[in-house]
Amino acid sequence: MINFAIVGCGRIAKRHSELLGLSQIKGARLAAVCDVVLEKAKEFGERFGVPYYQSFDEMMQKEQIDVVSVLTPSGMHAEHVIALAKYKRHIVVEKPMALTLTDAEAMIKACDDNGVRLFVVKQNRFNVPVVKAREALDAGRFGKLVLGTVRVRWCRDQSYYDQDSWRGTWAYDGGVLANQASHHIDMLTWFMGEVESVHARATTALVNIEAEDTAVATLKFRNGALGIIEATSATRPKDIEGSISILGAGGSVEIAGFAVNKIRTWQFSDNHVADAEVMDKYSVNPPNVYGFGHQAYYEHVVDCLANDSKALVDGHEGRQSLELIMALYESIASQKEVSLPLEVKYSKLGSRSS
Repeated sequence: MINFAIVGCGRIAKRHSELLGLSQIKGARLAAVCDVVLEKAKEFGERFGVPYYQSFDEMMQKEQIDVVSVLTPSGMHAEHVIALAKYKRHIVVEKPMALTLTDAEAMIKACDDNGVRLFVVKQNRFNVPVVKAREALDAGRFGKLVLGTVRVRWCRDQSYYDQDSWRGTWAYDGGVLANQASHHIDMLTWFMGEVESVHARATTALVNIEAEDTAVATLKFRNGALGIIEATSATRPKDIEGSISILGAGGSVEIAGFAVNKIRTWQFSDNHVADAEVMDKYSVNPPNVYGFGHQAYYEHVVDCLANDSKALVDGHEGRQSLELIMALYESIASQKEVSLPLEVKYSKLGSRSS
């Protein structure tokens, strides 16, 4: 049995704690929780019958912990991961892993130096329709890739941002690109490959925050394909969709729903017998906006630790995804096309001075 601890008892911790604390992950259990706001930690601790702490140092010294899930604000991930790595326990960190490449690299180094495995949460890669599309990609069914698009049309009103002072800030969160759309941006590069350059625009349309609530971008991939990102948290009055489309010379797939969970289009030139049942059998509706992916993700972490196998999204993979997000912000700030590898000059993401 692998003992997990949670650091940060905010909004996303509800999903993590239910999976670990209600025995939904075979071979894993919730052993302790921590939050700087003691009342939040107490609420989670009492619900799942586990010890709760205000200091993760105290928690790590007193409890038998194998893995720590860091669910604190994005801008604090690096500080917390680096501090926790010294306890030589494996670490799961929510997306994005950090808000600067310097922080991401420091996290990777701290974990490597302490013999700790770093897992970055990208749960949408584990959604069943996404898995089937990736299998088609690996089998070469798309052929030459032509166009990849992601679209996030979600609703986050002012009350969402007012829940915590860090939400929507450059120092600790970023906007729709760094937060809500980060999973979709990760999936786009997972399917389409390395990015050569990006050109992005953004606005803060409907809420009072430092960062953007709406953004669009075009991408050029190194394989010659093009890409489009459309992301907004200014959809009203409620969420519409989170989707990805992959178009190639050999076929097209579109996965939509509100959490990249429903296959809308599945068509290939080389028809397979199994194609007829894909849309019915593998298009599933998740119970909430986070989808089914978190459960499959934790099962993956447990399997990696039990069998010493390679993680689908480790620190280096998480850094690659972050670099693209930072390039989008650099393009927005400079109002120019930006090439990768990235040299940050103007982006405010992760900046503690404003």
